[in-house]
Amino acid sequence: MLYTLLRPLLFKLPPETAHRVTFGMIEKGRKLGLLADHPVDCRPLHVMGLDFPNPIGLAAGLDKNGEYLDALAALGFGFIEIGTVTPRPQPGNPKPRIFRIPQANAIINRLGFNNEGVDKLITNVANSNYQGILGINIGKNFDTPLSQATNDYLTCLGKVYRRASYVTINISSPNTTNLRQLQNAEELDYLLQRLKLEQTRLADKHGKYTPLAIKIAPDLQPLQVNEIAALLIKHQIDCVIATNTTLFREGVAEFNHAEETGGLSGAPLTHRADAVIRHLHSHLQGAIPIIGVGGIMSAADAKNKMAAGANLVQIYTGLIYHGPGLVQCIAKTVCTN
Repeated sequence: MLYTLLRPLLFKLPPETAHRVTFGMIEKGRKLGLLADHPVDCRPLHVMGLDFPNPIGLAAGLDKNGEYLDALAALGFGFIEIGTVTPRPQPGNPKPRIFRIPQANAIINRLGFNNEGVDKLITNVANSNYQGILGINIGKNFDTPLSQATNDYLTCLGKVYRRASYVTINISSPNTTNLRQLQNAEELDYLLQRLKLEQTRLADKHGKYTPLAIKIAPDLQPLQVNEIAALLIKHQIDCVIATNTTLFREGVAEFNHAEETGGLSGAPLTHRADAVIRHLHSHLQGAIPIIGVGGIMSAADAKNKMAAGANLVQIYTGLIYHGPGLVQCIAKTVCTN
């Protein structure tokens, strides 16, 4: 209810300013003891060899540098994914780079992996008190040639491995030039081979197996999804996250900002993401778990993702439009006790 009152004021601010103000209020409330924990009553789920207290997660992108883990933990998430983080700090694309489309409950962003670098993220994680399931989403620097992208992923994997519950390989953001080419069969086959070799080496070094997840785009053709599914099985990848933002503009074409470049998230993405999940599920046949994300704006959307084949779900844009209460709302529908 409080967020419903605050949202009109926050939406008068530029999106990135509103983001900082909102997190500033949450963090201050936590430090003053005004932010009570909101545990979700749910039967734990065993996925990727990990025990998730509930299936509702925060998608990567909202807390890129792992600065607000303790505050986010109080909202009731079963897991939190931070990042995308790159080996070196980078400012991202020029502002403005986030555009709300409230008529469609949608957002277009072209942030471009703006973050303070992997070393800063690891410091923030080490300084937090968060003890829950933590996903760390990694990417490549914008100026790293695509032919050298694997090195960036390996660098980040090595640095986050010990701190992460699982690591997500982001090869599907539309806002880093040519990044999505890494979803092509030949490039993906090579990348997954190198990642699995490094995962094995790091597991031996640290005495800890950290699962790998691959995050894919919603704009893939069915044949591409088939090829990706086959490669995930071939390389024994631990999870697939479907999906990232879309370049298509169904449902927003008539509204202001629809012409902006970047990835579209929110309600217009819902059915496209569901279709990819269903297609993946039909090919994977339970061999690899799926995290469903994209257009979850209600409990019904989350339930549909799970009916399509998702084992877990993540929210982002829905949280911006509907506030923290969305976590509890989803829990009442999808959790079994």
